[in-house]
This record gives sequence, C-alpha cells and structure tokens, in this order.
Amino acid sequence: MRRWVLMAATFLALGGAGVAGTLRVPDSLASAETVGDYASVLQVCKKDGATQVAIRTMTLHGEPARLLVDPETLTTSVEGAAGWTCEGAADAALAGTRLMRAVARAAEPPELTHRGFLSNAGLKHGAGGGGYFTGDLCPSHKPLEREFISSLEGERTPVALSISGLWLKHHFEDYRWLTQEAARGALAITWINHTYTHNYKKGVAEDENFMLSPDVDPDYEIEETEKLLIANGGTPSVFFRFPGLVSSSDLMKAVAAHHLISLGADAWLALGQSPRDGSVILVHPNGNEPAGLKIYSRVAAEGRLPMPLKPLNEAPQ
Repeated sequence: MRRWVLMAATFLALGGAGVAGTLRVPDSLASAETVGDYASVLQVCKKDGATQVAIRTMTLHGEPARLLVDPETLTTSVEGAAGWTCEGAADAALAGTRLMRAVARAAEPPELTHRGFLSNAGLKHGAGGGGYFTGDLCPSHKPLEREFISSLEGERTPVALSISGLWLKHHFEDYRWLTQEAARGALAITWINHTYTHNYKKGVAEDENFMLSPDVDPDYEIEETEKLLIANGGTPSVFFRFPGLVSSSDLMKAVAAHHLISLGADAWLALGQSPRDGSVILVHPNGNEPAGLKIYSRVAAEGRLPMPLKPLNEAPQ
C-alpha cells in the first residue's frame, strides 16, 4: 500500500498522467477502487490564468483530483485539486465551447434503422485532410498485435485506442507495453472509452445485444472503465465508442450526459470501407480481426492511406 501511496502522490504532483513527459508506466495492475468518490460533474476551473472544464471529480488514495478538459483543444488531464478554483456550470453556459458543440453534434442520432437500433452513430468523419487512426481493444482471448502496433510507431505517432475495462484487466502486460511505447515517445495514445464489459452474446439480435442488453448499466460501463484506466496511469479522453457501433437514442443521451463525444467510423477496413481524407479509420489490434490489419498495412504500403495521421481531438469541427 505504501508504494501505491507514494506513486499516487507523485502522480498528483506531476499534474496528471496525460501531460507530456509525465506518463506513468504501472508496475502491476491496480484496482479501479484505487479511485474513489468518482462522479460526473460539469465545472469551470481556473488556475494561474488557465481555464479548464472538469467533467469528473474523484479521490486518489484520499487526495481530491479532477479529470479536466481543455474546452477548445479537447485534450484531457488528471490533476490534483490543489490550486484550482472550480464552480459548477450548466451545459447551456458552456454551449459555445468546442467541447460542448462536439458533444451535442455527436449525440444527434441518424435515422433509426428498421431493426430498431442505431448503427454507427456519432462522429464518423473528421475535419481536414489526413486520417484518424482508431483501434478497438475489445475483450479477447488473444494477445495484442504488438508487431502491427510497432509498424505504426514513429515520433509520437497519434493513435486512438478504444479500451474496454475487461481487456485492460486481462491483458495488463499488453497495456503496460503500450504505456511504455508512449512513455518513450514512439506513440501518442488517446484512450477512448469502450465500456467496461463490452457486453456481447453470440446469436442474440443486435437490438437486444451489446449495450442494448436489458442488464447493461451505461453509467457503470462508462465510469468503471475510466476509474480502472486512471488507477493504472492512463488518462481518459472525451471520446466514447459503442461496442459493435450499436446504440440507441437513449444511450447516446446517456453518453452526452457524461460530456463525452460518441465516436463511429467511416472506414472500418475489415468491412471493405476505404479510407479517405478525414476518415476515422477502424481496425481491431486485439487479435480478433487480422483481416483489417492486413488491409491497413497493404493500403499504407500502396500509399493510399490518408496522411498524416492526426490526433483524434482534432477531428470534431
């Protein structure tokens, strides 16, 4: 316990896991319960002339902390509460910020399909040229495709990884390897919330599957993933991806209530969708979908990949 207390104190003193140069590589898997009193909030926080928006409050080994978002760049950090002055705010008061515009725009559902659910709702295509790489880490019995990830590496190559809590829990060494690659500057990882359990039941219709299963608690799925990630040195982003890209209007409202941006994809490579400028590209480097990785590597080798790869926080207009 003493080791974790010292690590938490260092973490807070450095100003958060999401700050360049202060990434923490965990030694062993920490429980989500390391993060206490976790709550979704909306606060305007000021310190030394800087203004941030707090979307979560918590305690780390008894010390108060917040998950902060820059309302214009959409970057996030976990910060100790010391020195910050925060006041509660209503959504309407921040409606003019890029953050709240992006949350609201991504929550606008497309037309309901005839099957009774939403498919691939949310932000699917980003601003400008280049591409936005996203890789889903759904629960899997197979190891991380490290060779593929290594092929992406350069100088802080921006990659966005949709992490499920159960994947982190059962693939801690792969998670630790990813944090090591980020710490040494080879990758700049944006962690996308992909729910804790990533509920899926084979043979069940999609309108009763994934997060549409009757026993799924959206708040738990969102918050437990963030807690586990923070407990293990990661910083949650403002993005959320539905398992299977299956959702509903109510679920999209639940995500928006946590001030997260629902994320889809317009280039799920394994489904034959071709990337173009601004594409949100989707592959699965969790071992479950090798076809998509092969397509990505071939498209990249042929010079047909939209370049450069850009940080996901640049995607919302």
